[in-house]
Parts: sequence; C-alpha cells; structure tokens
Amino acid sequence: MIIDILTLFPNMFSTVFEESITKRAKEDKKVTINIHNFRDYTDDPHHKVDDTPYGGGAGMVLMAQPIFDCVERLKTKNSKVILLTPSGIPYKQKMAYDLSLEKHLIIICGHYEGFDERIRTLADLEISIGDYVLTGGEIPAMVLVDSITRLLPGVINEKSHLDDSFNDNLLDYPTYTKPRIFRGMEVPEVLLSGDHKKIEEYRHNESLKKTEQLRPDLLEK
Repeated sequence: MIIDILTLFPNMFSTVFEESITKRAKEDKKVTINIHNFRDYTDDPHHKVDDTPYGGGAGMVLMAQPIFDCVERLKTKNSKVILLTPSGIPYKQKMAYDLSLEKHLIIICGHYEGFDERIRTLADLEISIGDYVLTGGEIPAMVLVDSITRLLPGVINEKSHLDDSFNDNLLDYPTYTKPRIFRGMEVPEVLLSGDHKKIEEYRHNESLKKTEQLRPDLLEK
C-alpha cells in the first residue's frame, strides 16, 4: 500500500511513523508513507496557501489551488482520496478494514478555520475521528495510518486484530499475564484450566459484560 499525506506541517510526522508496528511495516515493504507539504504546490510567489473567507468571519481558509494541484499530481486510477474534517463520517474499525484493502490512499489534512468548499469535490470519502475540534488534520491522519497499517497482510498476526475491540460491536475481553497473584488480585481460575472451550466462553461473556458496562450503545447496534 502507498499512503500520501498532504499537510502544511510535515515535521509533525517526522518521528511518529518511525516507531513500533508502522516502522516495521515500512521496513518490510508492506506500506510506503509519503508526506507532502502542499505549500510547495502553490502558485503564489510568497507560498501563500490561505486567505480570508468571502462574506467575512474569523480565521483563514485554505485555498483550493495548492491542494488541487497536489492531489492531481499524485492521483492514479487506484487512488482513494480522504478528506479529514469534523463533518465527516465517524471513523470505525470496519472502515479501517475497508481502507486496508486499498492500494493507494491520499489523505488531506485540513487546518486553520477550514478549507475552500470546492476542495470537497476531490474527496472520495470524508472522515472524522470524533466529535471534537483539533487544530488540524495531522493527528487524525496519524490515527488512520496506524489503524490501517496494522491490518495489512503480514504486518501483525491476523488473530491479533480479529480479537480486537469493536469487532462484532464488542469491547475486547480482559487479559492477564504473570504473576498469577499481584497485590492480592488473582488471575481468573478458568484461564489456568487449559480448557479452551471454557476459556473461549469466559472471554465472550466478559466481552459482553464489559461492553454492557462501558459502551452499551455498541450492543444496541
């Protein structure tokens, strides 16, 4: 997979993809991640990429021209263009799975007060990572790349992500490791039994219980 990220702040990505699973995926040639400063694509002699909004109002608005030119330079017949915006579709695990099947993702990070509405015509998909406002789309882009990369074939063990939270609308079951007793808290006996059927039933029931307590809205779905 190839992921191209369009941003005004490329330095924000300088270390985040050089750690953990994403770093390994890059080293194993499972994913290529390119960061593009769309300021490099502006026609303005002063490298300006934003301007005041028509009709007045606070803040600055990202101009269409630099982003259009950057996307058009990168786009191929296999590309899916994603616009990160608070008004986008809420990001879910199912969407991460679907995007992990794509060959090429182009992710546009918004910033400032917003972007020229005409930029929406470039997007195949608009995504929001939550009902809150961030200063830009850089952190959401990191979230997308991390959640998608770990699902690519050969990056992690398939069973690891099949058991993740939010699969089947359930939170993940509780897990334990050594020691068996820590400060008076014991590992549930069933996990020590060696009976895989009972362990599977226990984990499923604990997932249901945890989801009911913490995220009952998921069970309603």
